[in-house]
Amino acid sequence: MKKIMTKLCSASALLLAVAACDAEYTTYGGPDYVMFSDTMYVFPVQNSEEYFEIPIAATQTCDYDRTVAVEIVEQATNAIEGRHFALEQNSVTIKAGEHVGVLRMRGFHENIDVYDSLGVTLNLLIDKESEWSLYGTRAQVELRKACTFDINAFTGYCVVSSTYIMNYMNVDMRLIRSEIDPERENTIIMRNYFYDGYDLRIEFLTDDILNPLIKMDDQKFAATAEAFGTIYGDGYIMARGAPEYTSYYSSCEKFVFQYMTLYVPGMAEGSNVVGTFINAVEWISDDEAAKLIEQGY
Repeated sequence: MKKIMTKLCSASALLLAVAACDAEYTTYGGPDYVMFSDTMYVFPVQNSEEYFEIPIAATQTCDYDRTVAVEIVEQATNAIEGRHFALEQNSVTIKAGEHVGVLRMRGFHENIDVYDSLGVTLNLLIDKESEWSLYGTRAQVELRKACTFDINAFTGYCVVSSTYIMNYMNVDMRLIRSEIDPERENTIIMRNYFYDGYDLRIEFLTDDILNPLIKMDDQKFAATAEAFGTIYGDGYIMARGAPEYTSYYSSCEKFVFQYMTLYVPGMAEGSNVVGTFINAVEWISDDEAAKLIEQGY
């Protein structure tokens, strides 16, 4: 997933030139250009009310207000205005004595699917002499559906599918329950994850809504005697996250997609790794769980 690339900086700051090592500074004194402060923005749409701000900057200030028209480039846009997004206005005013004006846009959460890839291309309608060829007049906006994190959505019944289950347990899925860890923030305990008596804890990282990642500490996964029918190494299997792959969660769809590496302590290096497996955990309703229990899960 991409990180938010919104940079709320004016072009005047970008054009500030530092003089030699004598610590004297000179400011920009060239032509008056107008441009988007960035060429790419990624906005997480969590509701239909929140507006996102897109700065439009000028390299010079004026002693009067300047209004710049903004158009949607339809040939380079697959989002539909009025259905997926709306602009608060089709122009931006840079006030007298200021370098930056702000265009405001909002998305319509209910009309955006979590798998949609929606883009809007914006173009400034300015005179040719106000265009700086280095930056151009366009900016691309990507709208992504996002849902506010609620740890309670990841509690209760859930269905586990895994390449480990298919390879070693000869079943297609496992029905378990999860609960909030009372001792660790944003962490759940998945009870009897693959084997009865062995729980698994995972932590949700919530700092960046566009990168909803999970992490897990090393923890006991199973006894080797139960998993493989004999004792290897220290007699148990450990589970750890696989940092070479991305493990993440979806608040909109209530699932976790996890890469997990299993290893056996006490065995020689190189022969102690069972493998890296893919786990998908999806939370379901009590009614859905009741039907699965009737089927023997």
